[in-house]
Amino acid sequence: MSKRKQEEEPDGEGELIDIDFEFFDPIADIDWHGVKRLLVQLLQADAPIFHLNSLTDLILSQPLIGSTVKCDGRESDPYAFLSVLNLNTHADHPSIKSLAEYFLSKANPNPALRTVLGDVLGSSSNDHVGLILSERLVNMPVQIIPPMYRMLADEIKWAVEEDEPFNFKYYLILARTYHLSPEELKDLGQNSDRSKRRRGQVNANDIPCFFHPEDEQFQQASMYSVHYPFTNAQPREPDAFGLDTRGCLMLVSSDRLPHLISDMQDRYRPS
Repeated sequence: MSKRKQEEEPDGEGELIDIDFEFFDPIADIDWHGVKRLLVQLLQADAPIFHLNSLTDLILSQPLIGSTVKCDGRESDPYAFLSVLNLNTHADHPSIKSLAEYFLSKANPNPALRTVLGDVLGSSSNDHVGLILSERLVNMPVQIIPPMYRMLADEIKWAVEEDEPFNFKYYLILARTYHLSPEELKDLGQNSDRSKRRRGQVNANDIPCFFHPEDEQFQQASMYSVHYPFTNAQPREPDAFGLDTRGCLMLVSSDRLPHLISDMQDRYRPS
C-alpha cells in the first residue's frame, strides 16, 4: 500500500500531464537496484570509493524508516528515495566506516566542522548523528520532498518512542552542487549554453549552486557546511563542456528539522 498519493500537474509544452506519485516504505527485494543507482548519482565520481552494495543493504534493512517515490506501482523502480542512518550505531559497518572517514577528510577546510564531526563520530560519544541520504531523478518535482521529510520526521519520532537508535542530536546532509564563475552565473538567464561551458581549471571564486532547491535551505539552517571537490574528479580540459560538479556537507541541529519541514511545505506546495 502506498504511504500517500499526490497528484502533480507539471508545466509542459502544449499540454498538462497528470502524474500520480506514490510514496512507499523501502522494499528490499524490489528497490535495491534503483536505490543503488540513485546513490551513484548522489556520490558522483566518488561512488566507487564506497561499499555501495552494503550501503544499499543497510538503507533497505530499515523498512519503517524513509520513503521511496514511484509512478508505476509498488513493483516499479523508485524515482526518488529518502532515508537516515545512525552513523554511531553503525560505526563498524564497512560502508559507514568509509563514509565517516571520507566526511572527516572533506571537512578539513572547515576546522569547526571537522572538530564537531570528530567528536560526535567518536566511539564514546552520546551525541548521535543521523546521515540523511536523499536523491531523485532530474525530472522529479521538488513538491515530492516536503511529504517525504514530514513522514521521515514522524517515523523517527515513532522509532524513538520504541527505544530504537534514532534519537539524533545532529543531522549530516550530503548534497550535490555545480559551480559557476560570477560571469557564468550572470549569463545564466541570457545564454544557457554559454553558462554551462567551463573554462580551464577549478576556480576558488566559483559560486556553488545546488541541484536541489531544498538543499539551499539546509545550508542556510546549518551550523557548519563545506563544499568540496570529488576525490576522483578528472581534471577539466580548457573549454570543456559540462557542469563542474562537486559535493557539499551540512551539519544541522536536530531541533531545526521541524522548522525546515514546515518551511518546505510552504515553499513547495503542489500546483
